[in-house]
Amino acid sequence: MWPPLFERVIADFGWRQTMLWYGVLEIAVIIPLAVTYFSAPPEVIHPPAPTDGAGAKVRVLGWPPNAVFAVMCVAAVLCCIPMAMPQGHLVAFCSDLGIARSTGALMLSVLLGTAFLSRQIWGAISDRIGGLATVFIGSGWQAASMTALLLTQNEAGLFTVAAAFGLGFSGIIPAYVLALRELFPASEASWRIPTLLLFSGCGMALGGWLAGLLYDHFGYYAPAFAAGIGANMLNLLLVGILVGRQRLRISYA
Repeated sequence: MWPPLFERVIADFGWRQTMLWYGVLEIAVIIPLAVTYFSAPPEVIHPPAPTDGAGAKVRVLGWPPNAVFAVMCVAAVLCCIPMAMPQGHLVAFCSDLGIARSTGALMLSVLLGTAFLSRQIWGAISDRIGGLATVFIGSGWQAASMTALLLTQNEAGLFTVAAAFGLGFSGIIPAYVLALRELFPASEASWRIPTLLLFSGCGMALGGWLAGLLYDHFGYYAPAFAAGIGANMLNLLLVGILVGRQRLRISYA
């Protein structure tokens, strides 16, 4: 009889071989694309800080620029808290409902697959309605999907909700980046975009941790998902204020 270590190595060989071929495929696709599209950047001219006619610094949506940026960073944390919960806990949630872990893993694959397919669609929508409006719509879709996840208990329904959740959340973070570019000068992108992405990543980490913490305390996932919905609603409030101010200023322009 094989020792346990050898049995584990033999069992993992197929998975490792699959990942090796996946790595080879990535190299074969990404490197030619990089060689094709990467070129020397054009000369970058850093313009002076924008001012109005009186010499005062231009405001963003009627507020100081950094105040708007702070609201966007807080909103990014709040939208990424619920975004992380199904991605990190869907398989365990299915196990609690008596659904096999393999089915839960397939459900997670459906969620990520629909997210992958819909990201290009969200990009096209962002080009037409703007980054902030796209964030608002995607966040609303995410809140509705989280609510459906909280209320759904059967396997077929959870597959549907997982697919809908993937369709909704995938365009939110790219739309934040587009909104930054629309609202702030290109010369500030080098620090504003990474900072916002840092806040969004912290929100993802917080969401996964918070869901586990609440599950350990209560013994089921309903409080965790409810907390995620609450964070999502706060995000909708903040983004809705920014969208409203943007629309108001456009209407008076």
